[in-house]
Amino acid sequence: MDTLTKLALGMMGRLKLEPPTGDSQQTMSLPAAVATGGMPLMEALYLRQSVREFLPTPLEPQILSNLLWAACGINRPDTGGHTAPSAMNAQEVDIYLALPQGLYIYSSAQHLLKLMLAQDVRRVTGYQDFVDDAPLDLIYVANHGRMTLVPVSKRASYASIAVGAIAQNVSLYCASAGLASVVRAWFDRQALSEAMGLESDQQILLSQTVGYPKPDAKATA
Repeated sequence: MDTLTKLALGMMGRLKLEPPTGDSQQTMSLPAAVATGGMPLMEALYLRQSVREFLPTPLEPQILSNLLWAACGINRPDTGGHTAPSAMNAQEVDIYLALPQGLYIYSSAQHLLKLMLAQDVRRVTGYQDFVDDAPLDLIYVANHGRMTLVPVSKRASYASIAVGAIAQNVSLYCASAGLASVVRAWFDRQALSEAMGLESDQQILLSQTVGYPKPDAKATA
């Protein structure tokens, strides 16, 4: 669906979810993340870029596992520390995955995916046309209810900083693994929040599309 059609349907409140494609499993196990090797950090920084042209090919389970661990997985099991920082260790950011077979949430503690909604939410994750068919749209949601030690006036900014760190982790992993990714903020927050069944203290901050790049895909930022 093109962007203008999406905008028009959104204004009329008629931008709807799609039925799921494939098996909407209640939980999706992930292989253990490979946390060694890979591309040198400086080279990944050099290759980091935003790409908006994706193949619909699903990500391989190992790639998905590595990507989510890089995003905000547990890298210090003895203390429960994560790969991305969180002010006062509130761990307020949840990573939702809009996949063809449903909407899932990533559990870093168990390193698996839990089904939240057996619907294809990708179309509602942004006004851009490519989000409909890309294999993965990540949605970063801040749960302010977990930020009890953070003053209310600072919760939104602290959560935004945490999401920025997570999104950059994803971008660098994608650069290292030869994946395309782009961070997005152009979407109908109310429509997406309602589609996801979020509560009033849950705030969508960003989306990020990930997939294999189309041949000759060009960087945009």
